[in-house]
Amino acid sequence: MRGECQCRFRGLSAVGYHGTRRCSKQDQAIMPKSKNLTPLAALLFTAACTAGPSMEAQREYGTDPQLVEPESSFFPTTKVAKAIGWSEGATPVAAEGLAVNAFARDLDHPRWMTVLPNGDVLVAESRGPNSGGGFEGIKGWIAEKMMAYAGSLGESADRVTLLRDTDNDGVADVQVPLLENLSSPFGMALVGDWLYIANAASLVRFPYTLGALSIDQPAELIVDLPGKGLNHHWTKNVIASPDGKKLYVAVGSNSNIGENGMAEEVDRAAILEVDAEAKTYRLFANGLRNPVGLDWNPVTGELWTAVNERDELGDQLVPDYITSVTDGEFFGWPYSYWGDNPDVRVEAQNPHPEKPVQVPDYALGAHTASLGLAFYTADRLPGFKGSAVIGQHGSWNRNPRSGYKVIAVPFNAVGEPEGLPMDVLTGFLNDDEEAQGRPAGVAVDSQGAILVADDVGNSIWRVVPAGSES
Repeated sequence: MRGECQCRFRGLSAVGYHGTRRCSKQDQAIMPKSKNLTPLAALLFTAACTAGPSMEAQREYGTDPQLVEPESSFFPTTKVAKAIGWSEGATPVAAEGLAVNAFARDLDHPRWMTVLPNGDVLVAESRGPNSGGGFEGIKGWIAEKMMAYAGSLGESADRVTLLRDTDNDGVADVQVPLLENLSSPFGMALVGDWLYIANAASLVRFPYTLGALSIDQPAELIVDLPGKGLNHHWTKNVIASPDGKKLYVAVGSNSNIGENGMAEEVDRAAILEVDAEAKTYRLFANGLRNPVGLDWNPVTGELWTAVNERDELGDQLVPDYITSVTDGEFFGWPYSYWGDNPDVRVEAQNPHPEKPVQVPDYALGAHTASLGLAFYTADRLPGFKGSAVIGQHGSWNRNPRSGYKVIAVPFNAVGEPEGLPMDVLTGFLNDDEEAQGRPAGVAVDSQGAILVADDVGNSIWRVVPAGSES
């Protein structure tokens, strides 16, 4: 019910905000007065009315988001959080029952991570090629200025750094460059003795012996990826199949809604399946505007991805999402969104109108820039086991702002998302709504802690149970 403080005791899920306002005394007056309400239940209800998801979450998150009518304007909303970084000793805010510390600092725009079998953590320090590039026209010029203000543009470090915690105290005491002189690296995957790196326009690999602190062998090109010339969504992620026989590469679109021409979108807005030995790829799934995070559902075995949806349809459209992806599926971009809701701005015609449009599995709110995706399968944080941890980089074109947090989406026993998300880390915006940090990639380390790459704070944050020493 909108406008009322409410609590659903089944599953202990709770709703207790009105937008950004906490429940008032009048709201709390509607709390149940049953004589059978135990003290524990009353405590849970009170907690729900002070710490529950917002009305925004109720509308824009979940398996059935409430889609509003689209709005249009020549210039999109711009409400950018100025990037300022963290002051000395400051950290994000961990959810109740959790604690956070800096696993590593003094990185250069850390975007993505992978955890190796020996516990080492690889971090891609990267920005877009040519200081971001890919911007055209007056809208592109505005977007470039806004992204610079938000800390997204600048010289790319083009480096993969290795982090190692030798004394298991939760802080990396080894921080060395493993690979340098790459080309806007992002995704990484270790398969046997090969380390695969997804650059902005290529998938390459290097021979690697686990535990080594540097690689001095040249890159071997596996496949060129879409990204020569115009390269609007430059990040390329990669994940290996569980048996290591195939690689899957996420490639974003070259535009918002195909305005640069569909010739620029060949094999983009898609996930590609790569045969590394044959050095070929094929289209696996498409219609995904900007898929970034990739992980395997531990229950169903399906590939899941986190997708950034289109802009300029208003503050509440279109929700970003996570979804399972199977061979041959089409998710609508640019012709439609959230299934078959048409985008009337698109001039191009769908070349395959007979192909069914898949509805995504779970909405993550509009303009949240949900990037990181990692299923939590460890036992250390039992309240999060089975959930999908999401790094929400944060909006730059929405009023009020959205994202700027790390959340966990609950999944049920059969591997389906269910209920509203739980906060993991917040506080990336300060009281003046300046960005102290922006979460991007997420991972689970060898000790069951959640790692978060913060590309504005130039840090890797580590989330553990409260009271834990490491």
